[in-house]
Amino acid sequence: MEYRKATLVDLEKIWDKDIAKHNGDLRYVNWKKQYIENNLNGKCTTFVVLNNDDPVGQITILFSPECSPVKDKPLLCNGTDTANMNAFRIEKAYEGGGHISTLVKMAETYAKEHGIKHLTIGAEARESRNLGIYLHWGYNQFVMHEIYEGDLVVYYKKDI
Repeated sequence: MEYRKATLVDLEKIWDKDIAKHNGDLRYVNWKKQYIENNLNGKCTTFVVLNNDDPVGQITILFSPECSPVKDKPLLCNGTDTANMNAFRIEKAYEGGGHISTLVKMAETYAKEHGIKHLTIGAEARESRNLGIYLHWGYNQFVMHEIYEGDLVVYYKKDI
């Protein structure tokens, strides 16, 4: 397994898989365009885990409050010292192998090297397993909550 900052080819593969998995859902088509554009212009950085050059997991740091998931949410991302980790994904066959934990550590190190002092993370309240993992990683300072697409999402932060 290889862990690295995503290349343009990696991003294309990741999002093409997501689009196919969600039957061409136009939201994923739009998100692909946004995430690739934001990676290219430095508003976000995506990290991937690869199995033989095939991306099987990812995580993205949103550095700019202009990114749609954090737009108008300065507590989550303020463009200076607070950024948001977003779009955690791992293919089912690779769950439980510590791959996301490795990507989180990479992302935290990268964010710190780029002047970030606080990272935020969100979890749907019904996803208690994910919330437990995030708390275990040290994301235990409650920031805010919101209803997103009918689900309660809670956000926590960690000082890095």
